[in-house]
Amino acid sequence: MASVKLSKLIDMYGLKNCTPDIDIRGKKITIPDINRPALQLVGFFDHFDAERIQVIGYVEYSYIQKMEVEEREKAYDELMSKQFPCIIFCRGMEPDEQIIEAANKYGVPVLVTEKATSAFTAEIVRWLNVELAPCISIHGVLVDVYGEGVLIMGESGIGKSEAALELIKRGHRLVTDDVVEIRRVSDETLIGTAPDITRHFIELRGIGIIDVKTLFGVESVKETQGIDMVIKLEEWNKDNEYDRLGLEENYTEFLGNKVVCHSIPIRPGRNLAIIVESAAVNHRQKKMGYNAAQELYNRVQRNLMKNEDDD
Repeated sequence: MASVKLSKLIDMYGLKNCTPDIDIRGKKITIPDINRPALQLVGFFDHFDAERIQVIGYVEYSYIQKMEVEEREKAYDELMSKQFPCIIFCRGMEPDEQIIEAANKYGVPVLVTEKATSAFTAEIVRWLNVELAPCISIHGVLVDVYGEGVLIMGESGIGKSEAALELIKRGHRLVTDDVVEIRRVSDETLIGTAPDITRHFIELRGIGIIDVKTLFGVESVKETQGIDMVIKLEEWNKDNEYDRLGLEENYTEFLGNKVVCHSIPIRPGRNLAIIVESAAVNHRQKKMGYNAAQELYNRVQRNLMKNEDDD
């Protein structure tokens, strides 16, 4: 099961830890959902999911302040005994001594953020959905070309990295070379990232490893990118039939999501960077409602009908 270390969440959002005596090194988050424990403060725990992060907003905090001390201690003890990953107070609201005592008793970290409750919960749910999404690693190169995420695939040595380097020199951005980590964040969206160890590096046969960020600047790299299309590079084979019109889209599948896929035959003298750029722009046009192949087909049909009418 995928998980995220609680320490990573704390570092990501700059959360203040009010329970420093609790060891957070082994604390992990396994689901992206959160809960605001309003009903739980009055003792209703039916269908309570103890794997969720608990978030205290202004409404819950105001209710807590109106509770009697004994009632508050009982509510805290019952709540913290569920041992969820952590509890977070929003808007910079400081937790009281009773909840700190209960937290230390059951080993539940108490954290504070300055952010507004709705904005914070939306942000961590989005972030956790990405971090906890189903993930696979594939061999390829991911590049941001005119805002389109282009995944270049093919056998080793066919020229994927060289094509990516030429695209970078033309002003596009590298996401990852050699290994692409693909996460399925929704039924429609695949996000590609680089493994930490190879981020911003490209391997060029005969040259070795180069640092793209150092050579070309921070504007030449990107941390994550949605995957909009796949380009498969393959050796030219005169016996194969290659699509020359593009009236019908071909697809490849990752983690159950389909992505438009083009197979590009490689021959000496072909400029792969320009081909990839053109494919990205053409794909963008199609998303905006214009299909060049369909337009050509319509013109041919109109011309044929016109000739028939003239006859």
